[in-house]
Amino acid sequence: MGCVSSKESRRRPQGYEDPNTLARETTFSVNEVEALYELYKRISYSITKDGLIHKEEFQLALFRNSNKRNLFADRIFDLFDLKRNGVIEFGEFVRSLDVFHPDTPVEEKIAFAFRLYDLRGTGFIGREELKEMVLAILNESELLLSDDAVEEIVDQTFRQADMNGDGKIDPDEWKVFASKNPALLKNMTLPYLKDITMAFPSFVLNSGASDDEL
Repeated sequence: MGCVSSKESRRRPQGYEDPNTLARETTFSVNEVEALYELYKRISYSITKDGLIHKEEFQLALFRNSNKRNLFADRIFDLFDLKRNGVIEFGEFVRSLDVFHPDTPVEEKIAFAFRLYDLRGTGFIGREELKEMVLAILNESELLLSDDAVEEIVDQTFRQADMNGDGKIDPDEWKVFASKNPALLKNMTLPYLKDITMAFPSFVLNSGASDDEL
């Protein structure tokens, strides 16, 4: 019995956490956490094959391209990388995905979206930060807008969100703005996370890794 336990321990990646613990701390059930572990393995063995999700693997899973640099993907990766050690461990993966669960309170989604746009980590969203994220999202969507159109998006956002006119958006202003503009949060909910035990999310890649490697 001890040999089996030892073998299983060796097969688990660094940062592995007990599904029961993760289920208690998130919206996911134990079965859903176990399904997420299968997803995690597929992503973490797609390129580096060390049981940890590196940025290239994360980009490949999200955008089918490990080389295309994108600020949006970088920001999502940074927010998932809770320990700031350059990789996403299993516990971080589950806790971060929990924000996107349909049953997660909207307040948590709003807070996550704020951190996404707060590129400098100052606790505020400045005009340049907003513009950089708008350009990144447009680029990923392959939408081409003129410089004037992008500036208008930024100007309109600040007219609505920067209620005290100090040239930056604070968390409280962002919360009010997001509440009035629910479309801002449409990508903050992944409906299939409710059915994770039935089918993997759409961004699961065909890693080419065999079951033996996993």
